[in-house]
Amino acid sequence: MNRVFSFLILLTAAASLHAAESLQSRTWMVDEVNREALLYVPPQALREPSPLIFAFHGHGGNMRNASRMFPFPSLWPEAVVVYMQGLNTPGQLTDPQGKKPGWQSGPGAMEDRDLKFFDAVLASLKADLKVDERRIYSTGHSNGGGFTYLLWGTRGDVFAAVAPSASAAPKVMSLLKPKPVMHIAGENDPLVKFTWQKATIEVLKRLNECAAGQTWEADDRCTIYPSTRGNPVVTALHPGGHEFRKDTSPIIVKFFKAHTKAAP
Repeated sequence: MNRVFSFLILLTAAASLHAAESLQSRTWMVDEVNREALLYVPPQALREPSPLIFAFHGHGGNMRNASRMFPFPSLWPEAVVVYMQGLNTPGQLTDPQGKKPGWQSGPGAMEDRDLKFFDAVLASLKADLKVDERRIYSTGHSNGGGFTYLLWGTRGDVFAAVAPSASAAPKVMSLLKPKPVMHIAGENDPLVKFTWQKATIEVLKRLNECAAGQTWEADDRCTIYPSTRGNPVVTALHPGGHEFRKDTSPIIVKFFKAHTKAAP
């Protein structure tokens, strides 16, 4: 059994390495600033409608870090995956001088440079590839999770589902419209306090008109709060701190695969 398990680990590592080698760098000029992202484009995305996932690094991170944190190409090889690179940004909780890369914290901040970047990337992918507009998703950790909440609030009609991690959304809660959401959190997070995240979860449950929680059939480590609107809230909680656990990305993929946006 140990040999079989070790072999499976090697296969997973090999698949992740192959996916990383398949990433391509691309640039966009946004407000006279050169912006960059790493893309994973499966061959079939040139021929048939394919899912699209945006995955955002946290404050102080980068697009390559995000590609390792969220190895979606090996977990869902049929999906187009985008790892966008943030610019140096003052942090809300750390790095007040803005010496490290991150994402705008709310609507109108930083002249909406990151929302404009997102718009440019999405428009170009729709022009160049066969994007399934009913299966577009966003996730991110920490500041990247906060940016996912901001995208939900300001570009919500784009997404079928979102999965923010280790983040809260006080600046955009009033902008959110019902949508399937998975919130990932460490119950001992010393940076984005779990009490803040728990408050965010409670707002989401009210927004989506959720019932009492129960074990999520797709993964018994998670709790699902069914929604009368068809927009469940799923929580993936762990006893750790602010870190992103390696076993979280497969859970996110399971959640995304379960949700397709309704046809207009």
